[in-house]
Amino acid sequence: MRIIGLDFGSKTTGVAVSDPFGWTAQGVEIIRRKEENKLRRTLARIEELVQEYQAERIVLGLPKNMNNTLGDRAEKSLAFKAQLERRCGVEVILWDERLTTVAADRAMTEQGIRREKRKQYVDEIAAVFILQNYLDYLSCHPENDE
Repeated sequence: MRIIGLDFGSKTTGVAVSDPFGWTAQGVEIIRRKEENKLRRTLARIEELVQEYQAERIVLGLPKNMNNTLGDRAEKSLAFKAQLERRCGVEVILWDERLTTVAADRAMTEQGIRREKRKQYVDEIAAVFILQNYLDYLSCHPENDE
């Protein structure tokens, strides 16, 4: 069973996909848009990826505040979740994504990737972190993998 991971931002959406066994997450791409509220192409591309990888589930990062409250960005993610479920017809699971962008940036820094290049890939790497965290959780809690 494959799972798609998403890091949904104001103008980009990082995409990752699991291997068929649900053990590892790999980056796929970054979907870019010019305007924050123009989601039609983003949703269409995600729908294509769900079909291409025969994904049974999407894990969508939920950007909570550090005090565990939901801000404006989280509210937009909740609305995006509803749109994804309608469009793609698969379960969408919200996953706490606090500090995944920081972790992605740090990982690229440790690999010696220059700042200009890091900006190009940070959303895709953040999607990998979101999905890998979810996969690791499932491996420790198999009873939660419906």
